[in-house]
Amino acid sequence: MDLKEKLVSSFLAFENRVDIDAYVHDVRSDAIKVFEEKGFPSKKEEEWKYTSLNSILKEDYSVFPKQENALDYKDVKQYFIHDIDTYKIIFIDGKYSSHLSQTTHDGIDVCLMSAALNKPKYQLIIENYFNKAATKDSLPSLNTAFSSEGAYIHIPKNKIVQKPIQILHFSTGNESATMLQPRNLIVVDENSHVQIIERHQSLTDNPVLTNSVTEIFANKRAIVDYYKIQNDNENASLIDNTFVKQKRESLASVHTFSFGGKLTRNNLNFYQGGERIDSTLKGITIIGDKQHVDHNTLVHHIEPNCESHQDYKGIFSDRSTGVFNGKVLVDKEAQKTNAFQANNNILLSDKASINTKPQLEIFADDVKCSHGCTIGQLDESAMFYMRSRGIPEKEAKALLMFAFSNNVLSSVKIPEVKQRITKIIAKKLGVNIGFDL
Repeated sequence: MDLKEKLVSSFLAFENRVDIDAYVHDVRSDAIKVFEEKGFPSKKEEEWKYTSLNSILKEDYSVFPKQENALDYKDVKQYFIHDIDTYKIIFIDGKYSSHLSQTTHDGIDVCLMSAALNKPKYQLIIENYFNKAATKDSLPSLNTAFSSEGAYIHIPKNKIVQKPIQILHFSTGNESATMLQPRNLIVVDENSHVQIIERHQSLTDNPVLTNSVTEIFANKRAIVDYYKIQNDNENASLIDNTFVKQKRESLASVHTFSFGGKLTRNNLNFYQGGERIDSTLKGITIIGDKQHVDHNTLVHHIEPNCESHQDYKGIFSDRSTGVFNGKVLVDKEAQKTNAFQANNNILLSDKASINTKPQLEIFADDVKCSHGCTIGQLDESAMFYMRSRGIPEKEAKALLMFAFSNNVLSSVKIPEVKQRITKIIAKKLGVNIGFDL
Protein backbone atom coordinates (compact mmCIF):
# COMPACT_ATOMS: atom_id res chain seq x y z
CA MET A 1 0.00 0.00 0.00
CA ASP A 2 1.49 3.36 -1.02
CA LEU A 3 1.20 6.49 1.10
CA LYS A 4 -1.80 7.89 -0.77
CA GLU A 5 -3.78 4.68 -0.31
CA LYS A 6 -2.76 4.53 3.34
CA LEU A 7 -3.97 8.07 3.98
CA VAL A 8 -7.28 7.62 2.20
CA SER A 9 -7.98 4.36 4.05
CA SER A 10 -6.94 5.98 7.36
CA PHE A 11 -9.47 8.78 6.98
CA LEU A 12 -12.37 6.65 8.26
CA ALA A 13 -10.36 5.74 11.35
CA PHE A 14 -9.59 9.44 11.88
CA GLU A 15 -13.26 10.39 11.55
CA ASN A 16 -14.14 7.88 14.27
CA ARG A 17 -11.83 9.75 16.64
CA VAL A 18 -13.32 13.22 16.12
CA ASP A 19 -16.78 14.75 16.42
CA ILE A 20 -18.57 13.97 13.18
CA ASP A 21 -21.35 16.40 14.15
CA ALA A 22 -18.97 19.35 14.16
CA TYR A 23 -19.16 21.99 11.43
CA VAL A 24 -15.86 20.84 9.92
CA HIS A 25 -17.07 17.27 9.30
CA ASP A 26 -18.38 18.08 5.81
CA VAL A 27 -15.33 20.24 5.10
CA ARG A 28 -13.05 17.32 5.93
CA SER A 29 -15.09 14.87 3.86
CA ASP A 30 -14.96 17.11 0.80
CA ALA A 31 -11.23 17.64 1.26
CA ILE A 32 -10.34 13.94 1.32
CA LYS A 33 -12.23 13.51 -1.96
CA VAL A 34 -10.07 16.25 -3.52
CA PHE A 35 -6.89 14.57 -2.32
CA GLU A 36 -8.09 11.14 -3.46
CA GLU A 37 -8.73 12.56 -6.93
CA LYS A 38 -5.53 14.59 -7.26
CA GLY A 39 -3.01 12.62 -5.19
CA PHE A 40 0.44 13.95 -4.43
CA PRO A 41 1.80 16.56 -6.87
CA SER A 42 4.42 15.46 -9.40
CA LYS A 43 6.99 17.16 -11.60
CA LYS A 44 4.49 17.01 -14.46
CA GLU A 45 2.76 19.98 -12.82
CA GLU A 46 4.32 23.33 -13.73
CA GLU A 47 4.50 24.57 -10.14
CA TRP A 48 6.32 21.37 -9.08
CA LYS A 49 8.59 21.15 -12.12
CA TYR A 50 11.81 21.37 -10.10
CA THR A 51 10.72 19.59 -6.92
CA SER A 52 10.08 15.86 -6.72
CA LEU A 53 8.45 14.31 -3.66
CA ASN A 54 9.37 10.74 -4.65
CA SER A 55 12.29 10.43 -2.23
CA ILE A 56 10.17 11.34 0.80
CA LEU A 57 6.96 9.50 -0.12
CA LYS A 58 8.54 6.04 -0.10
CA GLU A 59 8.77 5.87 3.72
CA ASP A 60 6.21 3.88 5.71
CA TYR A 61 4.96 6.78 7.80
CA SER A 62 2.89 6.39 10.92
CA VAL A 63 -0.17 8.57 10.30
CA PHE A 64 -1.30 8.48 13.95
CA PRO A 65 1.91 8.55 16.05
CA LYS A 66 1.82 6.87 19.45
CA GLN A 67 1.78 9.23 22.40
CA GLU A 68 4.56 8.02 24.68
CA ASN A 69 6.78 9.81 27.17
CA ALA A 70 6.24 13.54 27.47
CA LEU A 71 9.18 15.85 26.89
CA ASP A 72 10.73 17.89 29.65
CA TYR A 73 11.54 21.54 29.12
CA LYS A 74 15.27 20.81 29.43
CA ASP A 75 15.01 18.46 26.43
CA VAL A 76 13.79 21.21 24.10
CA LYS A 77 14.93 24.43 25.78
CA GLN A 78 17.46 25.21 23.05
CA TYR A 79 14.71 25.53 20.43
CA PHE A 80 12.75 28.21 22.30
CA ILE A 81 13.57 31.85 21.96
CA HIS A 82 13.67 32.28 25.73
CA ASP A 83 15.34 35.69 25.84
CA ILE A 84 11.87 37.25 25.85
CA ASP A 85 8.55 36.47 27.49
CA THR A 86 6.15 34.81 25.03
CA TYR A 87 2.95 32.88 24.84
CA LYS A 88 3.72 29.29 23.81
CA ILE A 89 1.67 26.70 21.95
CA ILE A 90 3.66 23.45 21.94
CA PHE A 91 2.90 20.18 20.18
CA ILE A 92 4.66 16.83 20.60
CA ASP A 93 4.16 14.33 17.78
CA GLY A 94 1.13 16.31 16.66
CA LYS A 95 -0.53 16.50 20.10
CA TYR A 96 -0.86 19.54 22.33
CA SER A 97 1.50 19.67 25.32
CA SER A 98 -0.18 21.52 28.18
CA HIS A 99 2.82 21.45 30.52
CA LEU A 100 5.16 23.08 27.97
CA SER A 101 2.60 25.59 26.71
CA GLN A 102 1.55 28.96 28.04
CA THR A 103 -1.77 30.01 26.53
CA THR A 104 -4.35 32.63 27.43
CA HIS A 105 -7.99 33.66 27.11
CA ASP A 106 -7.41 36.97 28.86
CA GLY A 107 -8.81 39.35 26.25
CA ILE A 108 -7.34 37.27 23.40
CA ASP A 109 -7.58 33.61 22.45
CA VAL A 110 -4.24 31.82 22.17
CA CYS A 111 -5.06 28.14 22.40
CA LEU A 112 -5.29 24.89 20.44
CA MET A 113 -7.27 24.16 17.31
CA SER A 114 -9.01 21.01 18.57
CA ALA A 115 -10.78 23.04 21.27
CA ALA A 116 -11.87 25.68 18.77
CA LEU A 117 -13.20 23.13 16.29
CA ASN A 118 -15.50 21.49 18.83
CA LYS A 119 -16.66 24.19 21.26
CA PRO A 120 -19.76 26.32 20.51
CA LYS A 121 -18.10 29.55 21.74
CA TYR A 122 -15.69 29.42 18.78
CA GLN A 123 -18.21 28.25 16.18
CA LEU A 124 -18.79 31.66 14.56
CA ILE A 125 -15.06 32.23 13.96
CA ILE A 126 -14.60 28.68 12.65
CA GLU A 127 -17.53 28.98 10.24
CA ASN A 128 -16.39 32.40 8.98
CA TYR A 129 -12.68 31.65 8.61
CA PHE A 130 -11.72 27.97 8.71
CA ASN A 131 -10.64 26.77 5.23
CA LYS A 132 -11.71 30.07 3.67
CA ALA A 133 -8.20 31.02 2.52
CA ALA A 134 -6.59 27.63 1.81
CA THR A 135 -6.68 26.51 -1.80
CA LYS A 136 -8.22 23.26 -3.01
CA ASP A 137 -4.86 21.90 -4.11
CA SER A 138 -4.01 18.34 -3.11
CA LEU A 139 -1.69 18.95 -0.14
CA PRO A 140 -3.75 21.68 1.57
CA SER A 141 -6.80 19.46 1.04
CA LEU A 142 -5.01 16.51 2.62
CA ASN A 143 -4.24 18.65 5.66
CA THR A 144 -7.85 19.87 5.81
CA ALA A 145 -9.12 16.29 5.76
CA PHE A 146 -7.04 15.41 8.84
CA SER A 147 -7.25 18.80 10.57
CA SER A 148 -7.49 18.47 14.31
CA GLU A 149 -4.48 19.80 16.21
CA GLY A 150 -2.69 23.09 15.74
CA ALA A 151 -2.71 26.67 16.95
CA TYR A 152 -5.87 28.74 17.19
CA ILE A 153 -5.23 32.45 17.64
CA HIS A 154 -7.96 35.09 17.65
CA ILE A 155 -7.08 38.67 18.47
CA PRO A 156 -10.24 40.81 18.93
CA LYS A 157 -10.28 44.36 17.59
CA ASN A 158 -8.18 47.13 19.12
CA LYS A 159 -5.75 44.75 20.84
CA ILE A 160 -1.97 44.96 20.72
CA VAL A 161 -0.62 41.63 21.94
CA GLN A 162 2.09 42.61 24.39
CA LYS A 163 4.36 39.61 23.81
CA PRO A 164 5.07 37.38 20.82
CA ILE A 165 3.48 33.97 20.37
CA GLN A 166 5.69 30.91 19.75
CA ILE A 167 4.26 27.88 17.95
CA LEU A 168 6.59 24.87 18.19
CA HIS A 169 6.04 21.40 16.78
CA PHE A 170 8.36 18.66 18.07
CA SER A 171 8.75 15.15 16.65
CA THR A 172 10.19 12.69 19.16
CA GLY A 173 11.14 9.95 16.70
CA ASN A 174 9.29 7.32 18.75
CA GLU A 175 8.10 5.87 15.44
CA SER A 176 10.47 4.70 12.69
CA ALA A 177 8.85 7.30 10.41
CA THR A 178 6.19 9.88 11.25
CA MET A 179 3.79 12.06 9.27
CA LEU A 180 2.35 15.16 10.94
CA GLN A 181 -0.36 17.52 9.69
CA PRO A 182 -0.72 20.57 11.95
CA ARG A 183 -3.36 23.18 11.16
CA ASN A 184 -3.11 26.81 12.33
CA LEU A 185 -5.87 29.42 12.19
CA ILE A 186 -4.94 33.02 12.99
CA VAL A 187 -7.59 35.76 12.93
CA VAL A 188 -6.51 39.32 13.74
CA ASP A 189 -9.39 41.75 13.95
CA GLU A 190 -9.56 45.47 13.20
CA ASN A 191 -6.73 47.67 14.55
CA SER A 192 -4.98 44.77 16.29
CA HIS A 193 -1.33 43.71 16.21
CA VAL A 194 0.38 40.36 16.80
CA GLN A 195 3.85 38.84 16.34
CA ILE A 196 4.23 35.07 15.83
CA ILE A 197 7.25 32.74 15.65
CA GLU A 198 6.86 29.22 14.25
CA ARG A 199 9.24 26.26 14.23
CA HIS A 200 9.10 22.54 13.36
CA GLN A 201 11.80 20.44 14.99
CA SER A 202 12.74 16.76 14.94
CA LEU A 203 14.57 15.38 17.96
CA THR A 204 16.02 12.27 16.27
CA ASP A 205 17.24 11.27 12.81
CA ASN A 206 14.12 9.21 12.06
CA PRO A 207 12.28 10.39 8.92
CA VAL A 208 9.53 12.95 9.48
CA LEU A 209 7.17 14.43 6.90
CA THR A 210 5.16 17.48 7.97
CA ASN A 211 2.34 18.80 5.80
CA SER A 212 1.35 22.03 7.51
CA VAL A 213 -1.38 24.58 6.72
CA THR A 214 -1.62 28.05 8.25
CA GLU A 215 -4.46 30.44 7.46
CA ILE A 216 -3.94 34.07 8.46
CA PHE A 217 -6.66 36.74 8.30
CA ALA A 218 -5.59 40.35 8.78
CA ASN A 219 -8.71 42.49 9.02
CA LYS A 220 -8.93 46.27 8.61
CA ARG A 221 -5.81 48.08 9.80
CA ALA A 222 -4.47 44.92 11.46
CA ILE A 223 -0.73 44.22 11.66
CA VAL A 224 0.59 40.64 11.48
CA ASP A 225 4.31 39.96 11.82
CA TYR A 226 5.14 36.25 11.23
CA TYR A 227 8.51 34.46 11.40
CA LYS A 228 9.22 30.88 10.27
CA ILE A 229 12.47 29.26 11.45
CA GLN A 230 13.26 26.12 9.43
CA ASN A 231 16.43 24.47 10.72
CA ASP A 232 15.50 20.81 11.07
CA ASN A 233 17.45 17.54 10.95
CA GLU A 234 18.66 15.97 7.72
CA ASN A 235 15.83 13.39 7.52
CA ALA A 236 13.01 15.85 8.18
CA SER A 237 10.92 17.20 5.30
CA LEU A 238 8.43 20.05 5.48
CA ILE A 239 5.68 21.13 3.13
CA ASP A 240 4.47 24.43 4.51
CA ASN A 241 1.28 25.93 3.07
CA THR A 242 0.54 29.46 4.30
CA PHE A 243 -2.40 31.57 3.12
CA VAL A 244 -2.80 35.23 4.07
CA LYS A 245 -6.00 37.21 3.43
CA GLN A 246 -5.82 40.94 4.06
CA LYS A 247 -8.47 43.62 4.40
CA ARG A 248 -8.20 47.37 3.89
CA GLU A 249 -5.11 49.17 5.27
CA SER A 250 -3.67 46.03 6.87
CA LEU A 251 0.01 45.16 7.03
CA ALA A 252 1.16 41.54 6.91
CA SER A 253 4.71 40.24 6.69
CA VAL A 254 6.11 36.70 6.59
CA HIS A 255 9.84 36.06 7.01
CA THR A 256 11.02 32.54 6.17
CA PHE A 257 14.47 31.35 7.26
CA SER A 258 15.35 27.99 5.68
CA PHE A 259 18.57 26.37 6.92
CA GLY A 260 17.93 22.69 7.50
CA GLY A 261 15.92 19.63 6.59
CA LYS A 262 15.98 17.18 3.72
CA LEU A 263 13.30 18.77 1.54
CA THR A 264 11.46 21.99 2.28
CA ARG A 265 8.66 23.39 0.16
CA ASN A 266 7.15 26.75 1.16
CA ASN A 267 3.86 27.65 -0.52
CA LEU A 268 3.07 31.23 0.49
CA ASN A 269 -0.03 32.96 -0.89
CA PHE A 270 -1.19 36.52 -0.19
CA TYR A 271 -4.63 37.80 -1.22
CA GLN A 272 -5.28 41.53 -0.93
CA GLY A 273 -8.96 42.38 -0.43
CA GLY A 274 -9.00 46.15 0.03
CA GLU A 275 -7.14 49.39 -0.65
CA ARG A 276 -3.89 50.61 0.93
CA ILE A 277 -2.70 47.13 1.87
CA ASP A 278 0.99 46.30 2.37
CA SER A 279 2.29 42.73 1.99
CA THR A 280 5.88 41.70 2.72
CA LEU A 281 7.45 38.34 1.88
CA LYS A 282 11.13 37.89 2.69
CA GLY A 283 13.41 34.92 3.15
CA ILE A 284 16.96 33.66 3.61
CA THR A 285 18.01 30.17 2.51
CA ILE A 286 21.43 28.72 3.39
CA ILE A 287 21.80 25.01 2.66
CA GLY A 288 24.41 22.42 1.70
CA ASP A 289 24.86 18.66 1.29
CA LYS A 290 21.91 17.40 -0.80
CA GLN A 291 19.31 19.64 0.79
CA HIS A 292 16.46 21.04 -1.28
CA VAL A 293 14.46 24.23 -0.56
CA ASP A 294 11.64 25.47 -2.80
CA HIS A 295 9.87 28.81 -2.31
CA ASN A 296 6.62 29.17 -4.25
CA THR A 297 4.94 32.53 -3.69
CA LEU A 298 1.88 34.39 -4.93
CA VAL A 299 0.71 37.92 -4.26
CA HIS A 300 -2.70 38.67 -5.75
CA HIS A 301 -3.41 42.40 -6.05
CA ILE A 302 -7.18 42.73 -6.34
CA GLU A 303 -7.92 46.39 -5.51
CA PRO A 304 -6.09 49.70 -6.13
CA ASN A 305 -3.42 51.56 -4.15
CA CYS A 306 -1.65 48.57 -2.60
CA GLU A 307 1.94 47.46 -2.26
CA SER A 308 3.86 44.19 -2.05
CA HIS A 309 7.53 43.53 -1.43
CA GLN A 310 9.26 40.19 -2.05
CA ASP A 311 12.95 39.72 -1.32
CA TYR A 312 14.52 36.24 -1.14
CA LYS A 313 18.23 35.52 -0.70
CA GLY A 314 19.79 32.09 -1.26
CA ILE A 315 23.25 30.68 -0.53
CA PHE A 316 23.84 27.15 -1.84
CA SER A 317 26.84 24.86 -1.37
CA ASP A 318 27.77 21.21 -2.03
CA ARG A 319 25.01 19.47 -4.05
CA SER A 320 22.13 21.50 -2.65
CA THR A 321 19.27 22.72 -4.80
CA GLY A 322 17.16 25.84 -4.55
CA VAL A 323 13.92 26.75 -6.29
CA PHE A 324 12.17 30.11 -6.38
CA ASN A 325 8.88 30.55 -8.23
CA GLY A 326 7.41 33.94 -7.37
CA LYS A 327 4.26 35.30 -8.96
CA VAL A 328 2.66 38.72 -8.76
CA LEU A 329 -0.86 38.92 -10.18
CA VAL A 330 -2.38 42.38 -10.69
CA ASP A 331 -6.09 42.50 -11.56
CA LYS A 332 -7.54 45.09 -13.95
CA GLU A 333 -9.09 47.04 -11.06
CA ALA A 334 -5.83 47.14 -9.09
CA GLN A 335 -4.56 50.48 -10.40
CA LYS A 336 -1.74 52.31 -8.60
CA THR A 337 -0.22 49.00 -7.51
CA ASN A 338 3.41 49.06 -6.41
CA ALA A 339 4.91 45.55 -6.50
CA PHE A 340 8.56 44.65 -6.05
CA GLN A 341 10.05 41.19 -6.38
CA ALA A 342 13.69 40.05 -6.19
CA ASN A 343 15.49 36.75 -5.86
CA ASN A 344 19.28 36.86 -5.46
CA ASN A 345 21.43 33.75 -5.13
CA ILE A 346 25.04 32.76 -4.51
CA LEU A 347 26.39 29.38 -5.56
CA LEU A 348 29.41 28.28 -3.52
CA SER A 349 29.87 25.01 -5.42
CA ASP A 350 29.90 23.96 -9.05
CA LYS A 351 27.45 21.20 -8.13
CA ALA A 352 24.93 23.41 -6.36
CA SER A 353 22.00 24.71 -8.42
CA ILE A 354 19.14 27.19 -8.33
CA ASN A 355 16.03 27.28 -10.53
CA THR A 356 14.40 30.69 -10.35
CA LYS A 357 11.32 32.01 -12.10
CA PRO A 358 9.99 35.43 -11.08
CA GLN A 359 6.67 36.19 -12.79
CA LEU A 360 4.44 39.21 -13.32
CA GLU A 361 0.88 39.05 -14.67
CA ILE A 362 -0.45 42.58 -14.99
CA PHE A 363 -3.90 43.51 -16.25
CA ALA A 364 -3.88 47.11 -15.02
CA ASP A 365 -2.17 49.96 -16.88
CA ASP A 366 -1.20 52.36 -14.07
CA VAL A 367 1.20 50.35 -11.93
CA LYS A 368 4.82 50.20 -10.78
CA CYS A 369 5.97 46.60 -10.86
CA SER A 370 9.47 45.17 -11.03
CA HIS A 371 11.01 41.75 -10.74
CA GLY A 372 14.41 40.22 -11.20
CA CYS A 373 16.82 37.52 -10.18
CA THR A 374 20.57 37.10 -9.98
CA ILE A 375 22.76 34.01 -9.73
CA GLY A 376 26.47 34.34 -9.11
CA GLN A 377 29.44 33.74 -6.86
CA LEU A 378 31.10 35.84 -4.19
CA ASP A 379 32.66 39.09 -5.37
CA GLU A 380 36.36 38.31 -5.90
CA SER A 381 37.41 41.96 -5.70
CA ALA A 382 35.64 42.35 -2.35
CA MET A 383 37.33 39.16 -1.14
CA PHE A 384 40.73 40.46 -2.23
CA TYR A 385 40.11 43.79 -0.45
CA MET A 386 39.18 42.08 2.82
CA ARG A 387 42.08 39.58 2.62
CA SER A 388 44.48 42.44 2.01
CA ARG A 389 43.26 43.98 5.30
CA GLY A 390 44.27 40.87 7.21
CA ILE A 391 40.87 39.16 7.41
CA PRO A 392 41.20 35.34 7.05
CA GLU A 393 39.49 33.81 4.02
CA LYS A 394 36.80 31.96 5.99
CA GLU A 395 35.78 35.05 7.96
CA ALA A 396 35.91 37.22 4.83
CA LYS A 397 33.50 34.88 3.04
CA ALA A 398 31.20 34.90 6.06
CA LEU A 399 31.18 38.68 6.27
CA LEU A 400 30.28 38.97 2.60
CA MET A 401 27.45 36.49 3.01
CA PHE A 402 26.17 38.31 6.08
CA ALA A 403 26.19 41.53 4.06
CA PHE A 404 24.36 39.72 1.26
CA SER A 405 21.59 38.71 3.69
CA ASN A 406 21.48 41.92 5.69
CA ASN A 407 18.56 43.68 4.00
CA VAL A 408 16.34 40.73 4.90
CA LEU A 409 17.66 40.51 8.46
CA SER A 410 17.33 44.25 8.96
CA SER A 411 13.56 44.05 8.49
CA VAL A 412 13.12 41.61 11.41
CA LYS A 413 11.24 43.52 14.11
CA ILE A 414 11.94 41.23 17.10
CA PRO A 415 15.57 41.75 18.22
CA GLU A 416 15.76 38.32 19.87
CA VAL A 417 14.65 36.64 16.62
CA LYS A 418 17.28 38.59 14.71
CA GLN A 419 19.94 37.46 17.19
CA ARG A 420 18.86 33.82 16.93
CA ILE A 421 18.92 33.92 13.11
CA THR A 422 22.33 35.62 13.16
CA LYS A 423 23.72 32.83 15.35
CA ILE A 424 22.24 30.13 13.10
CA ILE A 425 23.75 31.77 10.02
CA ALA A 426 27.17 32.02 11.71
CA LYS A 427 26.98 28.33 12.63
CA LYS A 428 25.94 27.39 9.08
CA LEU A 429 28.91 29.33 7.74
CA GLY A 430 31.26 27.79 10.33
CA VAL A 431 32.40 31.04 11.91
CA ASN A 432 32.01 32.91 15.17
CA ILE A 433 31.29 36.54 14.44
CA GLY A 434 30.85 38.68 17.51
CA PHE A 435 28.16 41.05 16.34
CA ASP A 436 24.45 41.09 15.60
CA LEU A 437 23.09 42.55 12.40
